[in-house]
Amino acid sequence: MGMVKKYVVSLSAEERQSLEEIVHTGKRAAATINHARILLKADTEQAQGSWRDQDIKAALDISIRTIERVRQRFVEEGLEAVLKPRAGRGRKRKLDGEAEAHLIALRCGAPPEGRGRWTLRLLAERMVELDSLDELSHESVRQVLKKTNYSLGGNPAG
Repeated sequence: MGMVKKYVVSLSAEERQSLEEIVHTGKRAAATINHARILLKADTEQAQGSWRDQDIKAALDISIRTIERVRQRFVEEGLEAVLKPRAGRGRKRKLDGEAEAHLIALRCGAPPEGRGRWTLRLLAERMVELDSLDELSHESVRQVLKKTNYSLGGNPAG
């Protein structure tokens, strides 16, 4: 006996048309297109009924858990919520623009007493001291310097 789904997808004609447009134009993020495909296949209003999650998984090569999450989000939050990426993904930046400017100014200045040049670790330690950061890794320093073309290799212009 089949399991009764807690989150049943039932699309209106307009929602179905909108999702088909997303899938066929292909001008969206891959995740958005995949979510649209999942909803189209999970729709109970289509002539042949909804697909089983296992069949959707096989057809789209997407995990069952993703299929379940998309269905749940559609039922609880609506179509727009499923199609736009969740906010707050990714890491928060350690340094804002002002702190980055501080870092670059520090890098362009003279190295500490007794040192021939700045190292990534020295810059990170000094930034923690000066900018009241709890911590800052040398890798974060490296990424900022790379992004702004201020490497530790010498002349910032070249």
